[in-house]
Amino acid sequence: MQRERALALVDGEHYFPVIKDGLAAMAKQYEVIGAVFLGGTEKIGSQKDLEQLGVPVILEKDLHSALRSAIEKFSPDVAVDLSDEPVVGYYERFEIANVLLDAGVGYRGADFAFAPPKLEETSLPSIGVVGTGKRTGKTAVSAYTARLLKQRYNVCVVTMGRGGPAEPEVLHGEEFELSPEYLVKIAEEGHHAASDHFEDALMARVLTIGCRRCGGGMSGRTPFVSNVVQGARVAESFNPELAIFEGSGSTFPPIKMDKNILIVGAHQPLDYIRRYFGPYRIMQSNLVVLTMCEPPMADEDKVNQMVEAIKQAKDVPVIKTIFRPKPLEDIAGKKVFFATTAPQTVLPRLSEYLEEHYSCKVVGASPYLSNRPKLREDIEASNYEFDTMLAELKAAGVDVAAKQALAHGKQVVFLDNIPVPLEGELDSLIEKLAQDVMNSRKRA
Repeated sequence: MQRERALALVDGEHYFPVIKDGLAAMAKQYEVIGAVFLGGTEKIGSQKDLEQLGVPVILEKDLHSALRSAIEKFSPDVAVDLSDEPVVGYYERFEIANVLLDAGVGYRGADFAFAPPKLEETSLPSIGVVGTGKRTGKTAVSAYTARLLKQRYNVCVVTMGRGGPAEPEVLHGEEFELSPEYLVKIAEEGHHAASDHFEDALMARVLTIGCRRCGGGMSGRTPFVSNVVQGARVAESFNPELAIFEGSGSTFPPIKMDKNILIVGAHQPLDYIRRYFGPYRIMQSNLVVLTMCEPPMADEDKVNQMVEAIKQAKDVPVIKTIFRPKPLEDIAGKKVFFATTAPQTVLPRLSEYLEEHYSCKVVGASPYLSNRPKLREDIEASNYEFDTMLAELKAAGVDVAAKQALAHGKQVVFLDNIPVPLEGELDSLIEKLAQDVMNSRKRA
């Protein structure tokens, strides 16, 4: 059996004979092809010392440069960490992991192992819409992307949700209406009628294939289990010109996608982006949409710090955006109950926006669309003194909001969330990404 080609990561805090012992132990399991010296001069003081290790050694001042030079020179399968603190601590190990995984190289140490993802190919030109967490607006951007690109291409969307169907489910969003009554019926049959594929089908009006996943791991590059590969094969059978694969939370679909759009919430902790496996998700992406770039979600200083952290990981286009609600039907003159996943602090602003732009009157609102008991309480507290239930198609949007409103003879209107760029051209960047995908497929 052929042994893996291994790169050793060493430091100068270990005594020279001890490092040689470590390399000898590695050689019993791996083909040791080289080493990267990570720093430290307490016990190794010169280049001459390193030359006595018996393997070629990469020595550069910058950690990232050293790793990338070693990967380019040696083409390893895995890097084995023989270093330790104080040269390499918690933060540095994540930095190493980000660079190695981005290059498709495994990373192992005394008590850990990170493996590059095993991704399935698809015959379809593809764009991933993925995120750094839940409630960052990923599905809204995915639907927006599908609506934009369907003007030029025959587009389908493959979703991956924690509430998705056991078998890939096809929704011809371009052919039939997903009425509130129909969705409530689906929910009463025991299905998650507000799953992402229903939302994309309704908002984008394109062919949508719903899938499921469980578990996401640390890097988030693949789920523990999913039926997305099966969903990709279903998508291929319809022969669309372009497929959009939508991630779930901070987890990517297990598909080798041509390009990725990463959705980052400006409200997220800064360390989620600049530390841990945040940089890896950025490295794997070609466009970053930074959402919720307004108080109270994030002030200007926080937004700028997020942009800087993204740019430190990769020189990638970043578009700052905010979301604004758009009802799918006319609600002019209606008394509206507004149900959303947006936090309580932004409800007044969004309610004012709805009244100003859609000539309605918001007489009640709830930020608890993802908290069924509290949502029920808020709806009951309104005494149903509204004409229209205006709700996002997610979480309890169907089985609570729509169901209770219909039971009391109220109209139900679903709403979309539109990403509004604060600067730059979001549409042109998405269109360019799609064109790059199509061109690369033609060349291949």
